[in-house]
Amino acid sequence: MSHLGMLLLGLALSWLWRAQVRLDRAGSWAQRWQWAWIHFLLPPLFLLMTALALAWMGPWGQMAGAGGWFCYGCALLLLALAAGVALRWAWEYWRVCRRARLRALAQVNLYGSSAYVLNLEIPFAAQVGVWKPQLVVSRGLLEQLDEEHLRAVLAHEEAHRHYGDTLWMFAVGWLRHLSGWLPNTEVLWQELLTLRELRADRWAAQRVDPLVLGEALVQVVGYGMAQQPAAAWVGFALEMGSGAGGRLQERIDALLQQEESGPVASHLSLQGWAWLGLALLPLLAIPFHN
Repeated sequence: MSHLGMLLLGLALSWLWRAQVRLDRAGSWAQRWQWAWIHFLLPPLFLLMTALALAWMGPWGQMAGAGGWFCYGCALLLLALAAGVALRWAWEYWRVCRRARLRALAQVNLYGSSAYVLNLEIPFAAQVGVWKPQLVVSRGLLEQLDEEHLRAVLAHEEAHRHYGDTLWMFAVGWLRHLSGWLPNTEVLWQELLTLRELRADRWAAQRVDPLVLGEALVQVVGYGMAQQPAAAWVGFALEMGSGAGGRLQERIDALLQQEESGPVASHLSLQGWAWLGLALLPLLAIPFHN
């Protein structure tokens, strides 16, 4: 296959894979987890591996064909774009983390957890950071929630820390920005956010009263949606957007019907990793290049 054929095939397969996505919430959480990760990750990774293979093979050789230099330039452009998006995303992420620490009123100990307190009226809590996330809460959260509901919110945030969600979502956020032109990127992103929150809720519900956790979610997430502009500078940490209302309802329903929901997957299954392994197929062309 020529380099131009590889490039066109990579674009076509990535587009078609995403275009046929139809969100189905009828399955178990574990099935939805595997489905969302595979459909979100595979198309952009396949494109990146195609670009890497074309850049490695260069514009020469029998496989290059008449469009060798064009494909080589497109591959380098895509890789440069990916690097640029990654650097910009890392910069924005770092700015938000730094801003949270600089604007903190104080650093306090909340039932054994160290937290920065922001001067925000809305009740808000989040893990901010990548490798070593730091708990950030608002003044409104401490003032408006009693001890029982505050402990429930903190248990939910500890779940994000337990699962390393900040690191995973940092990496996935990069792919989201890189592949925003592909169909259904935002649909799959919202699904991943929903499943991440459901997993954290389930972990927290094993340590606090699920009903108390549900009440705390209504106070924190519901109030935050109404007052989102007041805290827009929090950026990625707030993660509300147009799908927050639906996520909140699903999270409340899940807390009330825990036994019927089934377990929430923590990682991709072996079958899921096998599907993602398809993204490496373009690299197999490199040994045959001459």
